[in-house]
Amino acid sequence: MNTFLAFYQNLGLALTLLVIGTFVLAGTVKGVIGLGLPTVAMGMLGLAMLPAQAAALLIIPSAVTNLWQLAFGGHLSALIKRLWPMLLLIFLGTGLGSLWLGMDGGRWVVRALGAALLVYALSGLCVPTFKLKLATERWLGPVCGLVTGLITSATGVFVIPAVPYLQALGLSRDQLVQALGLAFTVSTLALAAGLFWRGNLGGGEINASLLALVPALLGMWLGQALRQRISAVLFKQVFFIGMAALGGHLLIRG
Repeated sequence: MNTFLAFYQNLGLALTLLVIGTFVLAGTVKGVIGLGLPTVAMGMLGLAMLPAQAAALLIIPSAVTNLWQLAFGGHLSALIKRLWPMLLLIFLGTGLGSLWLGMDGGRWVVRALGAALLVYALSGLCVPTFKLKLATERWLGPVCGLVTGLITSATGVFVIPAVPYLQALGLSRDQLVQALGLAFTVSTLALAAGLFWRGNLGGGEINASLLALVPALLGMWLGQALRQRISAVLFKQVFFIGMAALGGHLLIRG
């Protein structure tokens, strides 16, 4: 896998089309609601390939789109000061999980991915947004970071419990979008380090991930255009219902 196309030549036409379609869809979701690229990518690609292989494909699209999201808002310094304990524990938790758990195979990994997607979807549909007190934030942030890191290392999905936690901090819309980009960037970098350490992220996988960036960016452009035309609330409901169905399928199929 020394060329950009070798990975996809090995996958075959059907799986290559699945990868392209998945990242267009994942980018569209992120363009509309500001998150969901790794969740959609892992969920869809997990139907046809090993989780470690799917996670390797999402590294560059996830990193680039998250850095794009992180760059705008003007609150980066304040957010780092407030969130650094959670961010540090996300990185450490992903590293420890890569040493202990990893994504090297086994039906339990597929089931874990399905469970993570299902919990994420149900929390988005059923759990109301609440506000944390500062005293609670001080200890809950690192706990959520550690748990998020462990789940990331096993499933490639880094939204639980980081997203519900960030939503409970009472941030403004711009602050929340930038905070999500910050947390997702740290998670992506930690996941990439874990995959590399376990030998799942070589030159071929990086090249393949770089090519996956093209449909992901196309999807983000489509999503941003779509965001102006539809209700974001309705889109989120449809998205969460789809993720619940996908997570349930993976949980049963695994």
